Parts: sequence; structure tokens; C-alpha cells
Amino acid sequence: MISDETPSSMEEPNSDTRGGASNVAVRPPVTGAYVIENGRIHSVNPATGERIGDVPYADEEAVRAAMASARAAQPAWAARPLEERARIMRAFRRTMMRRADWLTQLIAREQGRPPVEALTQELLPIADLITYYSKRASKFLADEKLPMHLLMYKRSFVHWAPYGVVAVISPWNYPFVLPTSEVVLALLAGNAVVLKPSEYTPLIGAAIAELFQQAGLPDGVLQVVQGDGRTGGALVSAAPDKISFIGGGPTARRILAAAAQTLTPVTLELGGKDPMIVLHDADIERAAHAAVWGGFCNAGQVCASVERVYVDERIAQPFTKRVAELARNLRVGHASSARDPVDVGPMISERQLQIVQRHVDDAVHAGAQILAGGNRHDGKLFFEPTVLVNVRDDMDVMREETFGPVLPIATFNSEEEAIRRANASPFGLSAYVFSRNQRHAERVARQLEAGSVLINDVVMSYGAPETPWGGVKQSGIGRVHGGPQGIREYCQPRHVMAERFRPMRRELWWYPYHGANYSRFLRAMRWLWQR
Repeated sequence: MISDETPSSMEEPNSDTRGGASNVAVRPPVTGAYVIENGRIHSVNPATGERIGDVPYADEEAVRAAMASARAAQPAWAARPLEERARIMRAFRRTMMRRADWLTQLIAREQGRPPVEALTQELLPIADLITYYSKRASKFLADEKLPMHLLMYKRSFVHWAPYGVVAVISPWNYPFVLPTSEVVLALLAGNAVVLKPSEYTPLIGAAIAELFQQAGLPDGVLQVVQGDGRTGGALVSAAPDKISFIGGGPTARRILAAAAQTLTPVTLELGGKDPMIVLHDADIERAAHAAVWGGFCNAGQVCASVERVYVDERIAQPFTKRVAELARNLRVGHASSARDPVDVGPMISERQLQIVQRHVDDAVHAGAQILAGGNRHDGKLFFEPTVLVNVRDDMDVMREETFGPVLPIATFNSEEEAIRRANASPFGLSAYVFSRNQRHAERVARQLEAGSVLINDVVMSYGAPETPWGGVKQSGIGRVHGGPQGIREYCQPRHVMAERFRPMRRELWWYPYHGANYSRFLRAMRWLWQR
């Protein structure tokens, strides 16, 4: 869910970042929102550049100790009744809501987004997810009976057992909702968790642990290890029983390679280049508003952002005009409180901003036209919401994940062309279709290569716990949420088979073998299946 070119949770340390837990000040390879110094990570407000707090840096020894503590605490946690585990999750929800103002302000300061976005996109989905799963977990994790069709004298069922210790490695763009969702589901299933938050948002990671502690979670069950790529690498090497990673493709490949050595199961939520198709019969006003919010919320730093728009040429002119008008009216800046009139906050780092600038410059150089924005704002880590037209599919802005406030708009002549161009990407996380005709939209949606397709809406399916979330192609492996599937991702299905009645002394196919048995089996098989 972060750009492949963004520092991620298993990057090899380069010359600038070597010795991050020593007494030498270490900065990221480019200007960013953290500093490692004297064995601590100092968090920096991306909007103002001020240091706002620090946490201990976890080296390899600290990671191993956290893993050992989690492993020691897990059996007692798994032995607790499921309803008791659900009760603690609900206590976490109450604690989170009681401290909602503090938490949204922390997210606004450390990650840069407006408080209203922090409240509605970070806290609201967690509150709903806990409500949904705490009510249904016992049903989702109940033994699943398996009706036997041939061996009817057997009874068979699957029970769901926790893996043990789950490693959760999470990004900076949704620093509360993404890790907390996975932590809640893993804990409900009976696992212990070692969480590695992003080095860009360590204070939010620490806040998650604090809220769980206040909710009454037993000591040791949730461990938080703070650090950069070396800490993430140490966590993967510490032999967790399952890994949940949210981030970019290059880091995911390194995690898969490391996990293959121990055959550790992995769930990957990766990036996207999500298309939005605006059909000729779309509601232009709704589609325009959706494109602007879907492209620019969280400064475009969303895995499911609208990253490319394909609009029917018959309605392209009024649609692009309205999109440009809406984009120009967005207010860019730092929201120090929920009352500040700000719509779009800063980029997380200079490195991420440079990716955005490169994509815009490359597109303009190749013939694209800017209808809104296009420039850095206020000389800091802000970038104007940018609308581009006359773009081609071979431009970087249409091929690579931009992960910033840029909305390129292309036109199409036929529905088949739109589908083909939307699918011509190595990514397949989400896609969006706009049409007043539901059947028309569904026909197009079924042909799109994406893990989730929304009709007349954008960037919201992750927040619906009933729906499975994940990508196809290079956008991920596995699914989270999705009703029973979401919590079962953190369980091992274990099968049990037993006799319905008093068993015979031996089965007919056991030793000793006889020619007569062969003839009987052959006659029976032909009677059943040769017809």
C-alpha cells in the first residue's frame, strides 16, 4: 500500500542509515519524517518539520526478546474463552473512542492528514470492525462440519486453531487502521502479535500498544518493535508463525524469499494503480466528486486511490471541467485542529514528493496538459492537487504507482477499449465504474482484473468488514476481512475425522491384501462410476 519507491519495512540499510541503534545520528537517505539518534527514533511532523516525540529503536536482540515474550504469553491467551478475548477488543474500542480527540490529533501531527480524515478513515473502521467481529467470531470460528458422501459412516470436521505468534509489518499511510485491523483479528483468533509500525509513524504504533494495555490486554500478548528496515528484517528472521505485511512490492519479494526458508505463511497487501471508468451514462456530478476525493484524500497516499481515470469521450469535456473546478477549490495546508479549513495535507517525505513531481514533469514533457495544480505548495512537503489531461498509457503517471495527489484523465471511444486499458497493468487492487445503469456497470465490473470493484463509489471497501480485501496480480496475496475469511486468515484449519459407530477391527483395504478384495473393489467401482 505504499509506493514501491518509498522506504519500506525491509529495505537494506544504505550507507546513511547504518548503525541506527548506535549513538550516531542517522537520517533517512532523503529528507523525511523521522531521525534515528542515540538508540531512539525521533518522529517528525511532515507539515512543520518539528520533532514531536521519540521511541526506543529495536535492534535484533530486542526483536528476539519481543518474539520470545509473545510466544510465552500466547498459550494462556489462546486458552481464554473467545468471548473473553472479544470483551477485551470491545474495551479497546471504548478506550479508543474515549481518547478519540487525542488520537486524531496525534495522527494529524505525525502523519499529516486532516483530523476529520483521521477520525472517519482511521478510527471509524476500527470501531465498526471490532463490533462486527466481536459479535460473530464465535460463529466464524465454530467447528465446520464436513458431510461425507462416500464414507458416510465417518464424521468429519475442521476446527480453527491460532497460528501462534503473528508478525504484523505496517506502513505509514494509514498508520492506525491498517495495523490495528490485523492486530484485532489476530488477537481475537487467539494469537499473540509482534507489531512493527512504520518508522515514519512510531508514535501512532506506540499509541496502539498503549490503548490495548489500557483495555486490559494481558502483558506480553502484543509486542511493538520500533525501527526501520533492519528491524523489519530481524522480525521476519525471528521465525514468527505467520506474517502479515502491508507495503510495497520490492519489500514483499524479500519477505517472501525469507519466509520461504521456513515455509512461513504470508499475507501481502501491496500497491495499486487503480482505474476509474466513467461510462457515457454516468452521473457526471457524482463521478467528478468521486474522482477528486478518491484521487486526493490523504494527499493521494492511499493504496486504493483513483490513480488513472478513463472517461467516455462523449462526456469528457464536462467531466474534466468539473473535476478541475473541484480540484482548484481544495485547501492545502496543515490542520493543527479539526476546526482548521484544510482538505489536503502534506506528503510524508521529500522522497515521496519527488516521485510525484517526476511523474507530473514526465507527463507534461511528453505532451500532457495541467488543468489544476502541478506544483509544490508553500515550499514544504505539500503538493497541489493536480489534474492532467492528454495523457497516454505509456507515461509513468499512467503506469507506475504515483501515491500522491495527481489525477490523470484519459478518454476512450468504446467500452471494450476502456476495459482493455484498465486491465493493462501489473497491478490489480481496486477499480471503479460509474454509470446510472446498474446492469451496464456490473457487466463492465465483472471484466475488470481487480480484487475489489466498486460501482458509483471509491476508496471505501476496506472499511467494510464483510467484504474481502486484497489484490490480484502484483497487488497482493491472500485476503483480509471478508466475514469469516478475515479472521480465519489468522487460523490454521485442522481436520478431525472419527467413526460414527463402533469401528470394525480393520478396514477392508488394510493388510493382508487378497485377490478377492481386488475383484470386489473393482466390481463396486465400476457399478458406481463406469455408467
